[in-house]
Amino acid sequence: MRLTGKHALVTGAGSGFGAGIARAFAREGARVMVADINAGAARAIAEEIGGLAFTADVADDGEVKAMAEAAVSEFGALDILVNNAGVTHLPTPMEEVSVADFDRVLNINMRSVFLTARHLVGHMKANKAGAILNIASTAGVSPRPNLNWYNASKGWMITATKTMAIELAPFGVRVNALNPVAGETPLLKSFMGEDTPEMRAKFLATIPLGRFSTPEDMGNAAAFLCPDEASMITGVALEVDGGRCI
Repeated sequence: MRLTGKHALVTGAGSGFGAGIARAFAREGARVMVADINAGAARAIAEEIGGLAFTADVADDGEVKAMAEAAVSEFGALDILVNNAGVTHLPTPMEEVSVADFDRVLNINMRSVFLTARHLVGHMKANKAGAILNIASTAGVSPRPNLNWYNASKGWMITATKTMAIELAPFGVRVNALNPVAGETPLLKSFMGEDTPEMRAKFLATIPLGRFSTPEDMGNAAAFLCPDEASMITGVALEVDGGRCI
């Protein structure tokens, strides 16, 4: 129960890694706001863990502002923010990615982090405490071809994490990231282009431990970095990748 008395907001928590993180936080004693653009998915996870559901498009400034205000109003203080919501484009040569797909990756993977900072960092600075966890990717460290703009967005996330950590350290706010390898989430098919035994075998061959990451893996890693026991860890991009980036 390392998070007893803590309050957390997890974006993109209606499925995949976000749901795994929300479940882990709840098991550790935190109250969790499950935010997702899919209202039904958010409600389902919130009901499962005894949390709160909130529907928001994290690329929309007004909706992120409303989400932040709801979390602070409900909890009184927000201790943990997890920027998990993310998308990719299909494997495509970089010059053939559509403007719409590029903008979608930019807005959800990058703009959302700016917006949650815009509306919640001031609250954490005022409280002289807080933990922010950004979900990046091994793609930001060891990029795969034909996922260029997704790779770039996750490299940005890693750099953003480090610069946020430096700026917020004097205020007692820690900022870290997780770099998962491809996992059993709704995005897996998009990463591979097609979900076939052959494509899965090709992906798994690049992971020394021989399996995809799971929501439980991500939840366990998040439950390591966000509690007070990790109070000396900030600016870290922890690879949860089965050795993929070695």
